[in-house]
Amino acid sequence: MLLTELLTPERVKVPLAARTKDAVLEELVGVLAAAGVVADPAAVLRAVHRREDELTTAIGGGVAIPHGKVDGVGELVVAAGVASAPIDFAALDGQPVRLFFLLVGPESAAGAHVKALSRISRLVRRDDLRERLNAAATADEFMAVVAESESA
Repeated sequence: MLLTELLTPERVKVPLAARTKDAVLEELVGVLAAAGVVADPAAVLRAVHRREDELTTAIGGGVAIPHGKVDGVGELVVAAGVASAPIDFAALDGQPVRLFFLLVGPESAAGAHVKALSRISRLVRRDDLRERLNAAATADEFMAVVAESESA
């Protein structure tokens, strides 16, 4: 599974307008709703908040991968965004977050969900790629970095 199969420029927001954790989650769910890939944004937001209440999805290095499973989403979908200023996301390393990937899918896509989380985690593990993603000025630039990393 490639991230470029799950993420499109219309699902990337650069920069995010949000300045708080809750606002980031709302904005990214809104990106998916605007793209027409989630029928019930409120249910998606509740699922993502439930997961976030269990344990932060900020994985360190200025990256968060909020995610949730919810019925009413036909397939696994991803949105991404870059905050113009770091946001406190209760990261395990204590560092604020600028780079966000929201992953949402139905319960039936649990295997694909785990694979996508793994794929994103591998992508953002590299300092140079995180820096390039954070520096992207447009959704197309962001996607070009993702595509280049997957073809290398």
